[in-house]
Amino acid sequence: MGKPTGFLEYEREDAPASSPKERIQNFKEFHEPLSEEKQKKQAARCMECGVPFCQNGQMLCGMASGCPLNNLIPEWNDLLYHGNKQQAYNRLHKTNNFPEFTSRVCPALCEKACTCGLNGDAVSVRANERFIIENAYEAGFAKAKPPKVRTDKRVAVVGSGPAGLAVADQLNQRGHHVTVFERDDRVGGLLMYGIPNMKLEKEIIERKIEIMKKEGVEFVTGVNVGKDVKAQELLEQYDKVVLACGSRNARDIKAPGRDAKGIYFAVDFLTSTTKSLLDHRLKEGTFVSAKDKDVVVIGGGDTGNDCVGTSIRHGAKSVLQLEMMPKAPDERTANNPWPEWPRVCKTDYGQEEAIAVFGEDPRVYQTTVKEFVKDENGNLCKLVLVKLDAVKDEKTGRLNMVEIPGSEYEVDCQLVLIAAGFLGAEDYVTKAFQVTTDGRTNVATEQGKYATSVENVFTAGDMHRGQSLVVWAIREGRDCAREVDEALMGYTSL
Repeated sequence: MGKPTGFLEYEREDAPASSPKERIQNFKEFHEPLSEEKQKKQAARCMECGVPFCQNGQMLCGMASGCPLNNLIPEWNDLLYHGNKQQAYNRLHKTNNFPEFTSRVCPALCEKACTCGLNGDAVSVRANERFIIENAYEAGFAKAKPPKVRTDKRVAVVGSGPAGLAVADQLNQRGHHVTVFERDDRVGGLLMYGIPNMKLEKEIIERKIEIMKKEGVEFVTGVNVGKDVKAQELLEQYDKVVLACGSRNARDIKAPGRDAKGIYFAVDFLTSTTKSLLDHRLKEGTFVSAKDKDVVVIGGGDTGNDCVGTSIRHGAKSVLQLEMMPKAPDERTANNPWPEWPRVCKTDYGQEEAIAVFGEDPRVYQTTVKEFVKDENGNLCKLVLVKLDAVKDEKTGRLNMVEIPGSEYEVDCQLVLIAAGFLGAEDYVTKAFQVTTDGRTNVATEQGKYATSVENVFTAGDMHRGQSLVVWAIREGRDCAREVDEALMGYTSL
């Protein structure tokens, strides 16, 4: 432990963010990293406690507590404090293939379980992680390291999101020949097109992909496996196939007038913006624009917040965000103790920007859409909203959201973005490979396993576990790669 009294001497200091009105002028990341000296002090705050819940990564009361990757957090915090930056990178990379991604988009489950956070502010784990990986690139620690020995085994990975990339990276380092198939024109899956630039600039993804290419991973873009390429072709050409296509079957909102023009799924809206930004700097006008429109976002999660922030950058006239559930408490309640994930209300960057621009929080709780109202040309012009009441089911104890009679009201709206989550894998892929799915349309496997019902076909990520976090996708990819390697070689060193 580098500084036994560090957590007593130093207060938490986060990377300063640009003001909301300043950062909405562009789509760039808006946090300015701390200096090396300041970041070392933040690393010194790590207590290296006897039981590091930060790296536990287990489920408590149905939610993850600590890092699912079991990152060796106290170890690399100590190394960072002492200035051993290369060793800090080595310890970080030992458990995490893509710290450049997680240090930007992960909700920091580690910090929510930090012992420092029990009676004060948690250690700034995510910022420390970001410093370590960015320094590693600058110093050359993170450069390409191709495997010295190759096997004669060939593996196809379908999907280039974080799970697919983790599978590919692990198996390639093992020496197998790996080809990644991606249906979009760029590699990265939802990392590329589902997460806005202000959270993850795409140069960060491309930088890592270039390293993986130099290390021997082959990427094939613009190929939709299951449509452009038959499943049987891959099974004949490769020893193993890993399906990591994500959970892209978006949950819809069924209400009268759903066919109105101006209603989009959030992922399609975000994808159109990012693709236009990368291709034409938003100058060709083919993306779904929120400019001068009254926008309603349906869904209160991270994706809904991204829609709020993106709409404001477009120049929306107004933004409303609907949440069906009641507002969470501002602080932990007695039945939600540390180190459980804190079920508290979080005001994210998009909501901060809406408050700055429009003067109020865009979120409206316990509300949903009862009707989409069209004009004479079929364009969306209004929404009929209805308030909901939380009614406890006497048998199950669950809260059901029930409409309150007479609570309907109208709002002007020309653009609706549905960010209500995802239902599971798209069935054209699962049907193409004839793999068994579960009741949620995810690809079914034995508990804790990644082999599907079809010989030589494996699965990982959201396609396997359902919609989840980037950090869970990486963990699934690593575990799946281990199982594939063992199936190929009869043993595994992964």
